[in-house]
Amino acid sequence: MDIATPATTREDALARRYGGADAAPAAGPWNDTIALMLNHRSVRGYRPDALPEGTLETLLAAAQSAATSSNLQCWSVVAVRDPAKKAELARLAGNQKHIDQCPLFLVWLADPSRNARLADAANTTLAGLEFFESFLVSAIDAALAAQNAVLAAQSLGMGTVYIGALRNRPDEVAALLDLPPGCAAVFGLCVGYPAAGAEGEVKPRLPQPVVCHEERYDAANEPALRAEYDQRMAEFSKRNEMAQATWSERVIGRLGTMKALNGRDRLFGLLRQLGFPLK
Repeated sequence: MDIATPATTREDALARRYGGADAAPAAGPWNDTIALMLNHRSVRGYRPDALPEGTLETLLAAAQSAATSSNLQCWSVVAVRDPAKKAELARLAGNQKHIDQCPLFLVWLADPSRNARLADAANTTLAGLEFFESFLVSAIDAALAAQNAVLAAQSLGMGTVYIGALRNRPDEVAALLDLPPGCAAVFGLCVGYPAAGAEGEVKPRLPQPVVCHEERYDAANEPALRAEYDQRMAEFSKRNEMAQATWSERVIGRLGTMKALNGRDRLFGLLRQLGFPLK
């Protein structure tokens, strides 16, 4: 299946996204853009095919069309195509082979350093850069921009997968990419054409009542809804030969031990070393 090919109907698309017609919300307004979004899946296998000329520029234009806090534009991206550099980034991210395979790897950066340089050029200081808010705004801006790029890539028949494991060793990533102080990689993104059989299946998401609360937060029905979702994820995991069967098991496995953090328990200190005051 072409990664950009959506389900044939909105009911089918909603059923895929929520793990079955009985779990899908009522179908509402619809168009091709929404169909494309619901068809999203992570791709972890890529053909070596080169991307069309101008692809990077197009993805960047889409990324720069995302909202940005106060138009500060506190993000940057490093486009990596060099096989040796991709291989080193793959190693730093836990040897994820799809980083080696994809023809384009984008490293998205929280980057208030550009505004710090602007202040230096104006012979002034920016007191706000010293606070955690500055890093948070930069990370959010990077995420919003990257998701725009993901949707653009998918619309062109390409696949993507985010690589959060760059945060395992952000200091080494910063050294490899010559990042300035006050600039850090928050995640990577593989971009390319999916290899045969690597397109993946649309992964079911939590039922809408678990994540959407009307007027006030109410988790009264969460245990029952979570149990239903765990069953759907167990069926998904079995079809896709995933080790952890249910969503609850996945959460516990991912957050239950310090070892599972893969070094990200050191992230606060490492960010300070990279030039983020984080007051």
